[in-house]
Order: sequence, then C-alpha cells, then structure tokens
Amino acid sequence: MAPSFLSAFARPLRHRNFRLFASGQIISLIGTWVQNVSEAWLVYRLTGSSAALGLVRFAGLAPVFVLALVGGDWADRANRRHILIGTQTAAMVLAFVLAVLCFTDRVQVWIIVLLAALLGVVNAIDNPTRQSFVVEMVGKEDLPSAIGFNSSMFHLARILGPTAAGILLATVGEAWCFTINGLSFVAVIVSLILMRLPQIPRPAPQGHIWARIRTGVAYAWTTPPIRSLLVLVAVISLFGSSFLVLMPVVAKEVLGQGADGYSLLMTAAGLGSLAGAVTLTLRKTAGLWSLRATASLGFGLTLILFALSRTFWLSALLAVPCGLFMILLMATSNTLVQTLTPDELRGRVMALFAMMFMGMSPFGSLGAGLLAEHLGVGSTLVLCGTVCLSAGLLLGFRKPAI
Repeated sequence: MAPSFLSAFARPLRHRNFRLFASGQIISLIGTWVQNVSEAWLVYRLTGSSAALGLVRFAGLAPVFVLALVGGDWADRANRRHILIGTQTAAMVLAFVLAVLCFTDRVQVWIIVLLAALLGVVNAIDNPTRQSFVVEMVGKEDLPSAIGFNSSMFHLARILGPTAAGILLATVGEAWCFTINGLSFVAVIVSLILMRLPQIPRPAPQGHIWARIRTGVAYAWTTPPIRSLLVLVAVISLFGSSFLVLMPVVAKEVLGQGADGYSLLMTAAGLGSLAGAVTLTLRKTAGLWSLRATASLGFGLTLILFALSRTFWLSALLAVPCGLFMILLMATSNTLVQTLTPDELRGRVMALFAMMFMGMSPFGSLGAGLLAEHLGVGSTLVLCGTVCLSAGLLLGFRKPAI
C-alpha cells in the first residue's frame, strides 16, 4: 500500500523540469503564506477593521478579474518560462518594498492597498501562465497528477507558512516576515532558469488581442462542461472567500485569540486543504465530477457550522473540513477544465478559471468585510455558507454531456 501510494503521489516527479519547479515553488509558497498571514495581521493591528481586511484583499485580487485574459493571451503566444521569471522577480521586489516600509515605520494602510494592487497585476499575468505551463513540464499524461501535486505543495505551504508566521510575528515582527518572503522568490527564479525545455512554436498572433480573447471566451461558454465548472467556481469563490479573509476577526472577536490562535486556525484550514490536494493527486480523472459534487455540498455545510462555533478548538477542528472541501472543489474543477481544453486555448481558458477563482474572490471579500461591520462576523459567515450550500445543490450535481 505504502509503495503504491508513494508511486502514485510522486508520479509527476519523474520529470526533471517538474522536480526543479517543485523544489523552488515550495520554498516560494511558504514565503508567500508567511506574507499573507503577516499582512492581514498588520492591517488589522493598524485599523481594527474587518472592512480594511476586505479592502486589501479586494485590491490584491481585483486586477486578476480585469487583466487575467490579457495574461492568458500572452501565455498562449510567448515563452511561458520567461514570463514566469519576470513575474516572480516583480513579486520579489514588491515584498522587499513592503519590508523596507515596515523597518522604517513608514507603512500605512493606503500603501499596503497600493502594493497589494500592484501584486495583483503581477498575479494576473503569472496565474494563467503558471497554470498552462504545467503541461510543458510533464505532458498531458501526467497533467492531472501534476495539478494535484501543485495543490499539495500550495497547501503544505499553507500549513507551514502560517505556523512560521505566528512564530515570527510574536518574535521579530512583520518586517522580517516580508523580508523572508522576498528572499524565497530566489528559489523559484533559479529553478526556472535551470530548466531544459523543448522549443514549442507559438502561433503567430491572429487578429487583434480582443478578437483572440473573444475566441477563448466563446470556446469556454459554448462548451457546457467548462461553462458549468466555471459558474460553480465563481459562486463558491464569491461567497466562500469570506472564510479566510475574516479569519483574523473570528480569531480575535469571536474566539478571543491573538496571533497564535489566528495562525493555528489558518494552519488547520491548510491541513484540510493539503488532505484534499493529496486526495486529488491519487485520483484518476474518472470520478472527479462526483467528487466535485460532494465537495460543493460539504463546503457549504462545514462553513455554516464553523460560523456557529464559539469554542476555539471546535472552530479549529471545523476549519479542517472547510479547507478540505474547498480545495477539492477548486482543484477538481481546475483538473477537469485543463483536461477539456486544447493546448492552443489553454492560457486564455485558464485565465477565465483564474478570473472565476481569484477574480471573484475580492468582490466577495469586500462585501463580506462590509457586512461583518454591520451584521457581525458570525451572521455574515452563516449567510455565505448558506449561499455556497445552495449553489452546490443547484450546480454541483449537474454533469453536462462531454
């Protein structure tokens, strides 16, 4: 059992380029989560406002909704590795800028919002490029397991990063957290430089950029399985994003915890997400539609229960299935979309996925932050969980003909 498990899980590591990518990516992702947790805690420490948390998240993710299709078109026409080296370098510079501002006591909320927006622009290009780059490293045969492995790395970092952030916040402060994130980008940049990739000819641009973008959008909209996947991802992202963005408020105001308690809740959610990603890595494409349906219902139910909890350890326990079901839903949808999309449209269709997953999230985060100011964080999360559960019932069990 153990050798079979390890063999299935490590399948994408047969490819040298993916091994390089994974070794650099895990270091960079840990740094990213250290910064995410530290930035949220810094904003809440400076303002004491859940609305400010929602605003920062909105600023960081809204550019993905606006610019992802431009990034996807670029990914379909240019060298994806070169694009990724550029985006990772830009993200490194932004992390160092935030660190310097904290070290010099010049950081203000409006600056954090501005830097988050600039990072959002970088991610709008990076995300569809990185998603469509996976197939170049492993080929189509190992694509589903590589997507699951990537998700596993992301959520392993989601466990280690918040844990490290809690220790660093309590000992050396936010500035060093941002510095560590900046340094972590070096690993992924070096891994990209060391790759040996075949020369893949890119098609010459046909028509205006907006015509090319319309082609990608039209393909996704007129392909029922992809349309169904994207719609459910959009709804869950719009309302389910409140789960993480309001976590500092839940930790402090509902559960009476400090930075350590907040990081533990984030770690618990990350542990569940890691379990979900590992589950996907070991699954074949067959059966993913049923897994998606189960995850959509499970997430809505556990989010409602999490919102009703007033005990710290019960909340930490419920954060695990919240994280598990959410990543199962998003990662199965990612795998199915990539499996159904031809290579020449992959960047643009994955840009649409990024818009639905990441781009809808800031609108949900901003709305959840504002609602929490007036209704309270518990009522807001119950409302969001109810919408997610309803969407799962309406959309999760529909499997359009392929």
